[in-house]
Amino acid sequence: MTTAERPTALTSLRHARELFLRGRQSPDGVPDDVLAAWKRARFFGVRHDVRPTVADTSETAPSPTPAESPLLAAARPVLDRISESLVTAEACLVLTDARLRVLWASGCAPVHLCRDLSEERVGHNSAALALHTHRRAEVHGPEHYLDRWQDVSAVSVPVRAPETGQPLGTVTVASGLCGGRVTGAECGPHPGAPLAEAVATAVETELLARSRAAERVLLDAYLRTAGERGRPVVALDGRNRLVSEAAGRLLSPEGLEELERRVVALMREAARAEPGTGGGSGSVTGQPALTLPDDTDGTARLTLPDDTDGTARLTLPDETDGTARLTPVTHLGSVVGAVAVLEPSGRPVVAAPGKRDVGLAGSSVPWRHAVGRALELATSGEPLLLIGERGTGKSALARELTEMPLLMDAAETGLGTRTDVLRTGRPLIVRHVERLAAPDTAALNSLLATRPDVPLLVTYTPGAPPSPCLQRLLDTLAARSVTLPALRERPEDIRELLTALAPDPTPGRPPLTWALDALRALERHPWPGNVTELAHLVRTLADHRRTTGPVRRTELPDPVREGPAPRPLTPMQLAERSAILDALRLHGGNKARAAASLGIARATLYRKLRGYRG
Repeated sequence: MTTAERPTALTSLRHARELFLRGRQSPDGVPDDVLAAWKRARFFGVRHDVRPTVADTSETAPSPTPAESPLLAAARPVLDRISESLVTAEACLVLTDARLRVLWASGCAPVHLCRDLSEERVGHNSAALALHTHRRAEVHGPEHYLDRWQDVSAVSVPVRAPETGQPLGTVTVASGLCGGRVTGAECGPHPGAPLAEAVATAVETELLARSRAAERVLLDAYLRTAGERGRPVVALDGRNRLVSEAAGRLLSPEGLEELERRVVALMREAARAEPGTGGGSGSVTGQPALTLPDDTDGTARLTLPDDTDGTARLTLPDETDGTARLTPVTHLGSVVGAVAVLEPSGRPVVAAPGKRDVGLAGSSVPWRHAVGRALELATSGEPLLLIGERGTGKSALARELTEMPLLMDAAETGLGTRTDVLRTGRPLIVRHVERLAAPDTAALNSLLATRPDVPLLVTYTPGAPPSPCLQRLLDTLAARSVTLPALRERPEDIRELLTALAPDPTPGRPPLTWALDALRALERHPWPGNVTELAHLVRTLADHRRTTGPVRRTELPDPVREGPAPRPLTPMQLAERSAILDALRLHGGNKARAAASLGIARATLYRKLRGYRG
């Protein structure tokens, strides 16, 4: 848009807004998102002619809400360094939290007089738009709903949490009316966009540094507590787990999950506690204690210790048989995790059997039921049939059920004379029996007809209809068969599998950790390749990842990151969807530029995206 055209466009948009406010139909050409935002403001009951209150027009910026915001604490050093330059620039800088409450503001533009930038209070604005879209957003002049912002241009950038990538708030730079998007045209970014981006990046860097400092504090507390060799100690913060070897022998997966739930409850309660209840950095004694009421429902709550040592004693699940002494770990006055010292009862604890293969990781009901049934059948030493989709762990379970087996893969070789080993009592595992040649299948049928008690383990992946010879073998073994659940049927095992599949940390390669948004995407993925597909993803990230910190959803492959399609798509639709997602990612989520790069209209892109969502 040229300089001569911009006043005309602004005048047209102002006229459309006036018609809308008078209840008349707006003319064509008003962007759909702007018109929808005006309608939301009217629905919320926002007055377009509202004036600042006496409190808002004071010379000082709005007071932070809440007073002890971790985001504000991390952002204040950055904001204070640049606030003086805003006066001469005739602009203002605003920081909001995730609820769009203004935590900090400085400058001379009218935006800084507000205490709340939610659409419910002030209508359409760039901060609300950036928080909704999770990317940089601009709103100019008559696009705003309020009268007093008709000569204001603003650009906002979300500030993301280092662990999850979710927006914690926004940074906004507002100034007098300037170039930008009007009536859907692209006129270049807001001149304050580089400043907003720089401030948001600096704040995220400070948040990451503080997060890593908290992790170091938790590690130090764990090492101090686990100083004695053989002491069962666990340190948790809701994202990371540090488990000593002795604790790993005592604590069941259920017990570890229960401890983690209580640590998260402790941290949430601490966040709601009054300021001042925390202590010094890294202290693990003399701090708010986690206690349970007499009629406990398993939910932790904070109380201040009187003459106690600042710890709480928790009863572990029955199968773990013991208690845990749980002590909060604090950093900069906030509870960042807890260290638990396990104390088993006097009764002997039976350790879980060793897992020689990561495919056995999992504590979900479907998986435990299948493994338990397989263990029960395997104790007799008779034939066993393991059925399941590819990658579900059939071969891993077969190896776990036997000692010193002879392994044979029908997809690679024939049976040959391997059945002779069965007559010696040594187990034989036949993988991919559906790929076995007809003569070999007949040989197994003959062997089972004369020796029905041989230690034969067979894995079968259903697919094409079996031949009559194979069907006879399957019928013979049907009474001693176990079907393993697919990974999509036990998504609660994803987190345990991630830990089991991750390679051991080495110098220069820290252990893999996972952000919450990545975990949720992994748990939603249907995993057609099951555990094998998950293992490949983990190995790829471990070998090729160049960033540090938890793995975020943006680092995952497209099918995992975007989630399953809500309805089946044709191959053509899958190809179109992949191309559109690639274009959106290339252009930072800008749909207009993505549509232009694909050679389609923006309306067509919107329509296709809606169609993929069903």
